[in-house]
Amino acid sequence: MGRKRKSGPRYANGNRKGPQKKYNKTKKGLKLRVDANRLRKELGLAVGDPRDAAHYKGSSTKGRPMSRSKNRSRNDSLKIRRAG
Repeated sequence: MGRKRKSGPRYANGNRKGPQKKYNKTKKGLKLRVDANRLRKELGLAVGDPRDAAHYKGSSTKGRPMSRSKNRSRNDSLKIRRAG
């Protein structure tokens, strides 16, 4: 018997909406959202801008504009690594 397949709505990045909504309400999730939104505002990136606000490594307040595709494909410590 294999694992049961999960169903339900997803965001464009593949995250499932239910768990992501819960995570965004946690202390850590809220801080991440607030920092990301603050940096976007400081950099003057409007909704629909083809660039993302890319944080400098280890910083939650400083960053630079970067194309979405480059920023989302970066392989650094921001991504969660699974053991195994």
